[in-house]
Amino acid sequence: MNLLLWHVHGSWTTSFVHGKHRYLVPVTPDRGPYGLGRARTYPWPDTAVEVTPEQLRTADVDLVVLQRPEEIDLAERWLGRRPGRDVPAVYVEHNTPKDGDVPNSRHPMADRDDLLVAHVTGFNELFWDTGATRTTVVDHGIVPPATEYTGELERLAVVINEPVRRGRVTGTDLLPRFAEIAPLDVFGMKVAGLAEHLGLPADRLTSHDDLPQHRMHAELGRRRAYLHLCRWTSLGLSLIEAMSIGMPVVALAATEAAMAVPSGAGALSTRLDTLLDAARRFVDEPAEARRAGERARAAARDRYGLDRFLADWDRLLEEEVCASR
Repeated sequence: MNLLLWHVHGSWTTSFVHGKHRYLVPVTPDRGPYGLGRARTYPWPDTAVEVTPEQLRTADVDLVVLQRPEEIDLAERWLGRRPGRDVPAVYVEHNTPKDGDVPNSRHPMADRDDLLVAHVTGFNELFWDTGATRTTVVDHGIVPPATEYTGELERLAVVINEPVRRGRVTGTDLLPRFAEIAPLDVFGMKVAGLAEHLGLPADRLTSHDDLPQHRMHAELGRRRAYLHLCRWTSLGLSLIEAMSIGMPVVALAATEAAMAVPSGAGALSTRLDTLLDAARRFVDEPAEARRAGERARAAARDRYGLDRFLADWDRLLEEEVCASR
């Protein structure tokens, strides 16, 4: 199939474009949010092809993968065809509800009969009110990181994007407590200046801003354990990647993380003291950290394997295209 999708979430899209289809990725001269084109820090296959808005007008498109509400009108302008009416469409919901009365949050695609909403976690499907719109869940899958856990550094790793702006959502306020146990290495976008923001000395928190994915994975694997302190997020793929590397994880038992981290793969709790004790134990006892990491790796590769992810998507895409015909 020829699938049109925008480059929105790098890690998810990296997995998605590893399938057997041809992926048309819009590109504009400014490489802005609606024309980012191919990834520059993730390994994408040649079947992910950049296309300009002008080229899309005559492009053969079997299905549109939507990820933001405004992409419906944008796709109609660029294709000359309306997603859901003239060409099949699937809307991928990556996020938990963000605003208002969360248990009653109405999804922007609620009560539609022209598309399917595919959630990336069961938690998302549970919490979004999509009304009469058809929904399904396709759990995440990841390209296995090409690195192995060593845990040689008595340091704790975290991956957060925009920790200063997002604050309590990403558990940024909790980092100083863990910095008392071991130095922290924080990876992600816009992490520069985080130590100063939190009032931590430079030797307790080091920022690694927007590293290429393969370099980040290699550095993660050298740290003793991985911290996942997000209070409200769909499911950070960096958590699954860390587990797949073989890192023990110390995670808040919130949103989908409660399903992703099995017993014995680290520590999962809503009690901060429990998580602090676990982080201290992994730093002090590398053999225990390694045992937990092995369980984490087995669980991640079993549930979030790339083959399963792509097979689930293939079935869904074929069903939607066939139904439209």
